[in-house]
Amino acid sequence: EVQLVESGGGLVQAGGSLRLSCAASGFTFDDYNMAWVRQAPGKEREGVSCISSSDGSTYYAESVKGRFTISSDNAKNMVYLQMNSLKPEDTAVYYCAARRTCRSRLYVYRGQGTQVTVSS
Repeated sequence: EVQLVESGGGLVQAGGSLRLSCAASGFTFDDYNMAWVRQAPGKEREGVSCISSSDGSTYYAESVKGRFTISSDNAKNMVYLQMNSLKPEDTAVYYCAARRTCRSRLYVYRGQGTQVTVSS
């Protein structure tokens, strides 16, 4: 059974930090590029970041560049998102997703999400 389980969300004040974790199981982790996407109420889903399984290249949405850092531990089938200098507009449900390529908006697998709320 494929599982992507996110954790680490919560309520934080603007300017604060959170670290999201995603535990993957049930599929070959190295075969996929891992991404974080988010969706705020009333807004479209937004790709936040992605890390390539082939060479570790990372990609970020312009809105989070310089503030968020994606990383992975392939030995543990884990992917992380370190979020610093959080802003109220970062408030959303954050999902971990497995993609064929980082340039695609599509995902093969997705977790249930973890809520991130940033207060002003």
